[in-house]
Amino acid sequence: MKRYKLRIPVPAGKLETVIDDPETARRGLLLVAHPHPLFGGTLDNKVVTTLARAATEAGWVSVRPNFRGVGRSDGTFDDGIGETDDLLAVARFVEESYPGLPWALAGFSFGAYVQHRLRRRLDARRLVLVAPAVTMYEFDPVPPDTVVIFGDADELIPPAEIRQWAEKQGIATRIIPGAGHYFHGKLKELKQAFEEACPC
Repeated sequence: MKRYKLRIPVPAGKLETVIDDPETARRGLLLVAHPHPLFGGTLDNKVVTTLARAATEAGWVSVRPNFRGVGRSDGTFDDGIGETDDLLAVARFVEESYPGLPWALAGFSFGAYVQHRLRRRLDARRLVLVAPAVTMYEFDPVPPDTVVIFGDADELIPPAEIRQWAEKQGIATRIIPGAGHYFHGKLKELKQAFEEACPC
């Protein structure tokens, strides 16, 4: 595996981005979005790195940007609107180095909100929403192949609200018993659920 650390040009300026490339037998590209930048969310978040590692081990190139205003990324928080534009620019930039590979999108909490918006503008084989912040943001309908992963002990986004939202969409859920919003002590189970959700 090879790791690249870049600052990719986007509408906000440049976004700090880490790309992990398995180098051989690449199956696709996974873009991972981290949780809320105003509450400590970064590309190094343990949920984000768990998803990226699982993807890379399965032969996917994982792409983890820091949202605008985080780390070495330019710009200021834009409530998910500008962040969506930025991620689309990251995707287009990355595609130039990996032509023809399909996308999958994954987002955690606030990152799930941004990714569900991006999915309307970027074709992807799978959209994986981890503990999506459905009580904090207005989520639009998502494609039927979307998968939602959450813990039944989520202390931030009520599990019943996530389940109800997913059922209204008619989309698959993977519920991790005993897992809170940040999946403390449950990263192994999260990784397994993600691998099951995203064979793509």
